[in-house]
Amino acid sequence: MAPLKHLEMENSIIDECFRDFCASHGILTVEDFLLHDLYELAAFAEREANADRLKEGITVMLSLIELQCRPWLNGMELLEDLQRNKHTLSSGDNGMNSLLQGGYGEGQLTELVGPSSSGKTQFCMRAAASVAEKQEGSVFYIDTGNSFSARRIAQFICGGSDAAALRKRVLSRISCHTVYDIYTMFDTLQGLEVALRSQVQMNVNEYRLRLLVVDSISSTITPILGGSGSQGRALMVALGYMLKKLAHEHNIAVLVTNHTVGAGESGKTKPALGETWKSIPHVRLMLSRDNRNSNCTISILKHTSMFLCVFVFFIAFWPNSEDHNSLGQSTMSITNFLWSSAGFT
Repeated sequence: MAPLKHLEMENSIIDECFRDFCASHGILTVEDFLLHDLYELAAFAEREANADRLKEGITVMLSLIELQCRPWLNGMELLEDLQRNKHTLSSGDNGMNSLLQGGYGEGQLTELVGPSSSGKTQFCMRAAASVAEKQEGSVFYIDTGNSFSARRIAQFICGGSDAAALRKRVLSRISCHTVYDIYTMFDTLQGLEVALRSQVQMNVNEYRLRLLVVDSISSTITPILGGSGSQGRALMVALGYMLKKLAHEHNIAVLVTNHTVGAGESGKTKPALGETWKSIPHVRLMLSRDNRNSNCTISILKHTSMFLCVFVFFIAFWPNSEDHNSLGQSTMSITNFLWSSAGFT
């Protein structure tokens, strides 16, 4: 939890005098304040010479904490918000759009899970190109493994009579930010949140942020999960909360990637980051490659708005042929679509 000193920037009454009073009662952080008996703290404040100012500080602390809590919404309010503000963004692939009933949802956190070379980054860059070109929105791309390629994104952009100008216009709407640890990740996302709030206050709507990509989220979280301590998991949950908060409050589609780990002696794999992370994404997609051919299987592991939850389709990666694009690279497209029910209710 944040030290009380950090709250002084939001309200000057949380000054050194108030913090010293709190520290004398073992309160050093916001968490300490929440766990303390506030009636007892107010009684101690009454005995001080500056009692009125200290009690005002306690009231301000409660107000600041309350502002961090989401207001209660009933079902109709949630439905109206969904219909008015939460739309779907094309993934850039018709088959994937069909699979997800339109594409990646604004206000949702979608996770792509898969081993190395399963196509996760390709889907991220394809989505970025699609949103910047067809939805005319901006994209905030966080790259944790030096896998971002402007050249590859340019290949996903439709050609035309003025292809060079179109590529320049689309790529200018995509900003890439390199992040290598979770603390830099928090700083980057907090800076983004401040910028988004400023845009709301200034009523800036041109090329608003539509898509936030984190490729990959597991590479920043995995290093802090070792050992028996709970700090790593707490940071992981806090990061997931921040991403979902950004998605909901600013109507952004958030797309993250995660790697896989072994699931015992069976030889099967499962998403990394464990059971704690499992409940955070709204949508989880598992990608896998068949080593015998170039097919890729994508399964829906979790979806908040689908009644039956297992869908599989195959993607083929053709070598240079009639399907190659203008830059001579292989093209990714849907070749078959299968549906199967897991029998879940």
